[in-house]
Amino acid sequence: MVAGKLIIISSPSGGGKGTLIKEVRGLLPDLGYSCSHTTRPKRFGEEEGREYYFISPDEFERRIEAGEFLEYANVHGNYYGTSLAESRKVFNTGRDLIVEVDVQGALQIMDKPEIEPISIFILPPSFEVLRARLTARATEDADELRTRLRNSFNEVMQYSKFDYVIVNEDLSTATRQMASIIIASRQQRDRQESAVRGILDSFDASRHLFEGE
Repeated sequence: MVAGKLIIISSPSGGGKGTLIKEVRGLLPDLGYSCSHTTRPKRFGEEEGREYYFISPDEFERRIEAGEFLEYANVHGNYYGTSLAESRKVFNTGRDLIVEVDVQGALQIMDKPEIEPISIFILPPSFEVLRARLTARATEDADELRTRLRNSFNEVMQYSKFDYVIVNEDLSTATRQMASIIIASRQQRDRQESAVRGILDSFDASRHLFEGE
């Protein structure tokens, strides 16, 4: 069985990482997914355990103290974090795990040498497009919208720390690009060692067919 990898998807707010993950999971149904925790209010149309687990700041801080997060960060005035227990559940099955992580959280994970994640950064085509997308979704008040746009200037500059960059101009194209990265990563030599050993064993077992030649 090929060992699972952690796949980090990150972008500025409004970059489209959540939508892309949903589309890629449709193409790769064996892909594991860990729903993050947050202290921000639930938006219209969101469901508990689908977009996020919504918990109180006190509960989030209790979980920080208990070491229950793979990563966490305070972003735009709210906590966001990836559950360690949820992640382990997926890894124990040998599946790849895709996680939607803010830029701060992604950098935390990438600083842990024992994890060796596959990191993918989603860029909007331009600042104007990002602003239009955030404005159109109408899920933030004017002050929060301005905070997210202001923070995006620093967030986009972190792209160079990621393994891959996808410009999310067309959803269908970006979805195929992300799926291609994941599929290709599964063919890396170190992830195929078990399968290769089995094939080489079959060659060793057949050497007698050519003895004396």
